[in-house]
Order: sequence, then C-alpha cells, then structure tokens
Amino acid sequence: MSTTLSPEQQWRELTSPARLPGLTPSGEAMLRRLRAHPAAPVFRDFSGHRLTPAVQWAQRARHAFLRHAGVQPRVHGAPPAWLWPWWLRQQASVAAWPSLAALRHGWQALPTTSRADLQADLARHVPRHLQSPDLICFTTSGTTGHPIRVPSTPATAASYAALHERALALHGVRLQAGQGDVGVVLAGFQQRCFTYVSVNPLRGECGLAKINLHPGEWHHASDRATYLDAMAPELISGDPVSLDELATLAMQHRPQALLSTSMAMSDGQRNRLAARFGCPVVDVYSMNEAGPIAAFVQAAQGFVLLQPRLFVEILDEAGRALPPGELGEVTLSGGFNPCLPLLRYRTGDHARLVMTTLGPTLRDLQGRPPVRFLARSGAWVNNVELTQALRRFDLQRYALHQAANGGLCLRVAGPTSPELAPTIAGLLGDWPLTVLPLQAEDKVRQYTSELSPPSR
Repeated sequence: MSTTLSPEQQWRELTSPARLPGLTPSGEAMLRRLRAHPAAPVFRDFSGHRLTPAVQWAQRARHAFLRHAGVQPRVHGAPPAWLWPWWLRQQASVAAWPSLAALRHGWQALPTTSRADLQADLARHVPRHLQSPDLICFTTSGTTGHPIRVPSTPATAASYAALHERALALHGVRLQAGQGDVGVVLAGFQQRCFTYVSVNPLRGECGLAKINLHPGEWHHASDRATYLDAMAPELISGDPVSLDELATLAMQHRPQALLSTSMAMSDGQRNRLAARFGCPVVDVYSMNEAGPIAAFVQAAQGFVLLQPRLFVEILDEAGRALPPGELGEVTLSGGFNPCLPLLRYRTGDHARLVMTTLGPTLRDLQGRPPVRFLARSGAWVNNVELTQALRRFDLQRYALHQAANGGLCLRVAGPTSPELAPTIAGLLGDWPLTVLPLQAEDKVRQYTSELSPPSR
C-alpha cells in the first residue's frame, strides 16, 4: 500500500520502469502534479500502462482500427465473414471449445457458454499459448452474476480507451488532451477502492487518476472539488453511484464528457447530470468479460454496438437466434481480449437487436441496475462495497436481498462461513439476516432491494 512507504519509496514505485516504461520528464512532472497537489486525496496503490515503446506503436494502429472499423453488417442471419477464420484459429488452442466436427451443422449448432462455465474452470477458456502467470487478472464486480477473474494484457487494457473514444464520438466528443493535460479521472465512491495515478503514453503522457470520492479518503471533504477543479480532467468516468456523488460537489470545472460504465443509468439521471455539468453523459454497456459493448445514443433509441470484432446474437431460452426486434438474451462471440475469446457467451442481459442509421443497436436493454442498501445508521451503502467485503469468502454464488422493513436475506450456493453475518453487519448494521441455500441455476440478480434512496 502506498501509505505504508516513505516518500522516496513511493516515488520509486510510482516511476518503476516495469510499470511506466519510457517515462519522460514531462510524464514525471504530470505524476507529481497529480499526487502532490495540496488537495490531493490519499492514493493507496500503484499502477501503470506497462506498454513498451514497441507495443505503443502497435497500439496506435490497433486503436485506429477499434475506433473506425465497421461493426457487424447484419443483425440476423449468417455470422460476419471474420468470425469463421477467427474460430478456426482459436479452436485448437481453447480446451473448452467443441471439435471442428461441431461446425457441420452450422454456427447456431455450436453450444453456448455462460459465466458459470468461466467460473467453473476459467483455464479451459484461455488459449493455451497465452496461459502465463504474468497475465493481468481483473476481478468482476459480480453486480448481477458472480465474481470471476478475467485474464488480460496491458495492450488489451489500453484498448478500452479506443472503444471509449468511439462511444464519445457518437456524441460528438473528440478527446484532445495531450502533454501537460489531465486526460481522465476515474471516480469511484466506496469506503475503500483501488486508487492511483498514471500517464497515457499514447496521448503525450497526459495524466490519469483513479480517485475515491468517499470523504474518508480526503483530508477535507471540500478538497474533492478543489482537486478536480485544479486537475481539470478532459473526461470523468465512473458509474451511476459515483457520478451522483460527483454532482453534489461544488466543483466549477466542466469536463468534455462524463462516461458511465458498469451499471444501468436511467434517462432521468443522465439528463440531470448533463444539465449539471453542461456536457454529454455517455452511458456504456460494458462488462469485464467483453469490455465496452455498446453506448447509449438517444437518436438511436438504444445502445449502439462498438466493437468491430464482437459478434452479437439475441438468443431465446433454447439457444436459437431470434429475428431482428425480438427480445432475447444478449450473446457474444469474439471480442478484443485475446486471453478470453468468447464463444456464444450468454451475458444474462436481455435486449432487442435492430438496425439504425448509426448501426446495429440494442434496444430495451435490461442490464445491471445499481443497488444501494440502507444501513441501520441511515446511510446508503453501494453494492460494490458489499462485493468487496464478501470477496474474501469462498462463495461460488450468492444473492442478497433487502426487504421493505430493512431485513436481509442472503442466499448462498454451497457451504457458508460463520463470518458472513458479522461482515455484512459491519457494513449495514444489525438488521435481521436470514441465510438460505441458493437454488437458482446460472446467473441470478445478485443484489436486490425493496428500498431506494431519496432522489436528490
């Protein structure tokens, strides 16, 4: 943790060539600016792009492809042409995939996969030639499903920015930040979260900071607005919970856009935030398994697909592809993460796939709504905090519900721990808690509540 090291040790960790290869004096100056401002928060962690100069050149070409290449031309019928060679290249290397003989009955005869399959044996879904202890692994938040570790690479992590830029372009926003600018602030709102500063070598080492808006992570609550005004980030990214907190701050800075990921955002909240900050609020449908999938555009009345090499199908319960406009389960194949190629991956989310003037679009998307739980103290607790608190337990699957009277019901698949109840009570107080077996199969709504916080 950053706070346990001396200032000299922190600087060595922060500027480590392994984390930030090729760091220039301009990049070092940006890191100092982000960390040393008098109103800066507590930064608890270290991170970096890990992109060598050679990889950076390759990434520029890859980013151009991800930003501009066409997305699947059809919403129903035969898969896009790129899918067949992609499948053949991967098939022999991914242990979980069916044999070549499975294709004799066509694409739709291939079996589907789900989060439960990844959770049961993730290694069988990672290409053998990419399996390495050096892979980066991100843990999903499990907002609707159940936490899994998703393998990735520095190049894959950097590609998120290209897809986010594509989403912003749908709203007329073109990012310009470069040397000497702060490009993006990633804002969370939790009691504890991963916080750090870094630079983006693909955009002149512009600054990047991951901050926690929880007042306990700042010397003074007012420092949050002071710091954001001083850094003047071009883009602020968060989720509906953290962006709601952002709107309460007395900051004067107006970013070029707000970017919301991880949870569904209502039209009312989107409009309120846009009015508060005078900029577009871009709602991105995203998940760790697949990255950014689509971005909401009012003109398309839905979420416009973003990835050039992600085939989206809408399936019924039996796994059959549905015609355009019919409601079914969003199912993914391909993706930009070579460490986790998806084969007919059922997301558990439902939508209608239609063609619009902006391209294939998901309408009536039923995704992952944010859930806050009422603590006995009267405070509202983000469901992400519950995920983090319960992550240390060996829980394959669980679902937590809060009734209208505040009482809690935790359903768990498999054995439970006597420490579960005290852990939940540590966040929510001494509400009555019932622990029951979880009987539902596959993906269930992990967090639900009959209570909702008052509107602001």
